[in-house]
Amino acid sequence: MLKKVLLLSASAGAGHVRAAQAIEKAFAQFGTVDDVRHVDVLHYTNKVFRHLYSKAYIDLVNKLPEVPGWMYDKLDKPWKNERRRLALDKLNTRPLVKLLREYQPDVIICTHFLPAEIVAWLRAKERLISRQAIVVTDFDVHAMWLVHHYEQYFVAIDEARAYMEELSIPPEKIAVSGIPIDPVFAEKKDKQEMRVKHGLEVDRTTILLSAGGFGVGSVEPLIDALKPLKARAQVVAICGRNEDLRRRLVTAAARSKPFDNILIKPIGYTHEMDEYMTASDLVLGKPGGLTTSEAMSKGLAFVIVDPIPGQEERNSDHLLEEGMAIRCNNLPTLSYKLGNLLDDRQRVARMQANSKRLGHPNAARDIVNRVMEFT
Repeated sequence: MLKKVLLLSASAGAGHVRAAQAIEKAFAQFGTVDDVRHVDVLHYTNKVFRHLYSKAYIDLVNKLPEVPGWMYDKLDKPWKNERRRLALDKLNTRPLVKLLREYQPDVIICTHFLPAEIVAWLRAKERLISRQAIVVTDFDVHAMWLVHHYEQYFVAIDEARAYMEELSIPPEKIAVSGIPIDPVFAEKKDKQEMRVKHGLEVDRTTILLSAGGFGVGSVEPLIDALKPLKARAQVVAICGRNEDLRRRLVTAAARSKPFDNILIKPIGYTHEMDEYMTASDLVLGKPGGLTTSEAMSKGLAFVIVDPIPGQEERNSDHLLEEGMAIRCNNLPTLSYKLGNLLDDRQRVARMQANSKRLGHPNAARDIVNRVMEFT
């Protein structure tokens, strides 16, 4: 019987933290583990390292996205750079190492590759006996996720499982769970009721535009590009923690008239994303792993715009291959491409069905079920 479970995430983007929070909620629903603790490992690093992992990364994504994209591809060489990377991580995570050795949980679940590597190293040195599960929070498995000491990998799709098997990861140690999302996304809710609840018109095509938990991306140009759209639509603009963006969009929305083709509904940081997604027909923006998984659980079609080079580019490929997305590479053509899609209701329905078919709304519960079997 498990007594102590430690969830390790990293606030380099919002997805890793949200995945850990989803698993934490699933454990709470089971109620059979005495102590489940969730830690953001960047709080256990030095200030410079923490800045590079969080704020500097967000700044690069917004200003020079080709740089993190180049780094992503350059470092994606299985088993090639692990010693140098581990040396850097060890140097900057001494407080984390201290926490792990003092707490000694039965199981550690990592939703970011940084702590997974530290845990594996401590186990190799026999300084830690905790079992380890690693939850990959994108559709592809980057080389930085690969470690040598673990009990289980949880991946998003079958292709990721096949890739890891080719790297000699034992098949019994790979589970295709999907990316863990808040268990609330598995609850069935009525689309029209959710529109009424959140002040949306019930008869308009509803487009959810998400800037992510940190408000990353160019939301205002996207909305401007939608204005020529001839279809009657409403845009639920999720601004995350970017309060300045929300205020600007509130001002823009106040200028809208009820007879306009495009209405804007700005939303700040919210715990009701499942309800906004239930109310929506499509999701527009960047295909981050967590947002994509949440939208798939609700059967939303995707309109991909300006994915971050690297992991989001690869996520885009999977969505396009599975027939649940279109991609707009030139913002001035967004209303044209989206208009053509909305004119073909059968195509929209097929995309939504493909999305729903590949969703894993119970991923967090399934991960907890498997972890509880550890002996």
